[in-house]
Amino acid sequence: MVNEFPQVLTIAGSDSDGSAGMQADLHTFFIRKTYGMSVLVAAVAGNSYGIHAAETLPLDFIDKQFEVLADDFKVRASKTGMLSDASLIEAVVKAYKKFDFGPLVVDPVITTKHGAQLLEAAAFEALKEKLLPLATVATPNFFEAQLITGRTIDNEQQQAAAAKDIQSLGVQNVIIKGWHNQDNQNEVADYVLLADGSDFWLRHPYFDTTHINGTGDTLSAAIAAEIAKGKDIATAIRIAHDVTATAIEHEIAVGHKFGPINHWAAQDYNKKEDK
Repeated sequence: MVNEFPQVLTIAGSDSDGSAGMQADLHTFFIRKTYGMSVLVAAVAGNSYGIHAAETLPLDFIDKQFEVLADDFKVRASKTGMLSDASLIEAVVKAYKKFDFGPLVVDPVITTKHGAQLLEAAAFEALKEKLLPLATVATPNFFEAQLITGRTIDNEQQQAAAAKDIQSLGVQNVIIKGWHNQDNQNEVADYVLLADGSDFWLRHPYFDTTHINGTGDTLSAAIAAEIAKGKDIATAIRIAHDVTATAIEHEIAVGHKFGPINHWAAQDYNKKEDK
């Protein structure tokens, strides 16, 4: 009976308002009926107006978190979130190679949803050259895919070509999240390229809301949770897409400006599966 329950790990920072980062990942692990653990790498002081201060944890403390979790638990899948500098990325890569924490979902947090770059050059190169090659699944947004590949993505054909470029870095499976284009508010199209070369599109309506904090965290965390439960990659991605879209669609009244998505609403997806 020891360690039979599916356990999932997030390697991420703490977002004090609970809308993103480690907190969004743990919300997601819970609603997907898995047990969530965390390696905390940073903490931010933020609210719905923005981030006001941030601190990175000492690398030796980060190493110790990996070590003690590996000593006791059976983590079946993991995901990364925001890793802000090259030394932090390298520490995570080293620990992940040392310990068995299952398949890795990499949410390559490079830009905001609006395209503003978050990582300096050294951190970006470390993510591209050292972390992405470890990924079972990578989940870049539209802007991140452009930065990683050096491509301009103006249409779905270019979106698919960018996924092939990312796969060539060593990533097994890629989902490129479509542009939430406010000039075309009808649909968002996400492209999935699997390790065997097969592909498919996932589409959902564009929801005109400012409550989208934690969207990328939720998608990647849900993929990791489904992998931990034994789902194949394609099924894990499809479920994660539907869960995330549901959480965006049903807005929750939290915060004055840029609020969180609604994980409570996404619990209804469990009911659909149980029928």
